Amino acid sequence: MAIRFPEQRAGRGATVNDRPQRFGLPAREADGDWLDARTTLDGDPPPLRTTVTIEKPRTILARNRSPDVPFDRSINPYRGCEHGCIYCFARPTHAFHDLSPGLDFETRLFAKPDAADLLRRELAAPRYECRPIAFGTNTDPYQPIEGRYRITRACLEVLAETRHPLTITTKSDRVLSDIELLARMARDGLVAVAISVTSLDPRTARTLEPRAPHPERRLTAVRKLADAGIPAHVSIAPVVPQITDHEIEHLIERAAEAGAGSVSFIPVRLPHEVAPLFRAWLEAHHPDRAAKVMATIQSIRGGRDNDPNFGSRMRGQGPWAELIRTRVAIACRKHGLGRDRIQLRTDLFRPPVLPGTQMSLF
Repeated sequence: MAIRFPEQRAGRGATVNDRPQRFGLPAREADGDWLDARTTLDGDPPPLRTTVTIEKPRTILARNRSPDVPFDRSINPYRGCEHGCIYCFARPTHAFHDLSPGLDFETRLFAKPDAADLLRRELAAPRYECRPIAFGTNTDPYQPIEGRYRITRACLEVLAETRHPLTITTKSDRVLSDIELLARMARDGLVAVAISVTSLDPRTARTLEPRAPHPERRLTAVRKLADAGIPAHVSIAPVVPQITDHEIEHLIERAAEAGAGSVSFIPVRLPHEVAPLFRAWLEAHHPDRAAKVMATIQSIRGGRDNDPNFGSRMRGQGPWAELIRTRVAIACRKHGLGRDRIQLRTDLFRPPVLPGTQMSLF
């Protein structure tokens, strides 16, 4: 029987909303007697509403030197993500704002409407060197609020104008709203899109990633992207042992049928506050196998809930990780899918001309 948590809300991923304590902030915990009384008198808590705060960053390009990711710069139009994926490794970033990586991460979002203007200014810098920009490396660029703010779209327009390469990773078929622009860029070898599909079981997906589009809608998006000539990749991210790993072969088969050119996977990662959030989620939704799931994850992560080391953090280690790699490799060969990185062109880039500069007179 599933366990009900006091802060659990229908349609949300996290079952708790604990405040961060990594930065020496005082812990805040609701009184247990009050929680019992609230449930008795008021019943279930009301649905949480999503709020959006406007953020004014100084720059929009985030840089990294990680040797195990295929990009050195990225754009995150939003902080937090309404998809509510319980395993999301970006959840701890909300702790920097003294917000919970739990329900706050899913409901108290930040948007950066100046992103396109900042991007144009950074691309125009004299020493800027063109390399692919990655979208979707932290939170989803096509989460529901993109429909209102269209920040991702505005950035894509700047990149299309300057013929700058980019990659997109998303769990949403909302990417299709920009398919005409992406198709034009794809004809010049400037874009590739990865769609993340974790499970084909709607019930599993509904608890793991409650506000992400249905898995079938994501596979339909893969087909439409491929038909439009846009390199489409399927990312099985993450593979959750004892929860979704039995679907690996079927996922790869469906990816091939949808027209994906390649497939990759990442074993589930549980950094910082994600580990206790994931444990609480297991107790709420899979109490019968919670201990088994965590034991398997720890076997992949060197005996810990999480392995932060470069290289192994993306691949895992030990027999379980090797078994998953072998299964993925065999299934990809069977269905003719590659695992090579798509090479995007950088030689077509032309820096933008900023209004008021000398070149804008010509």
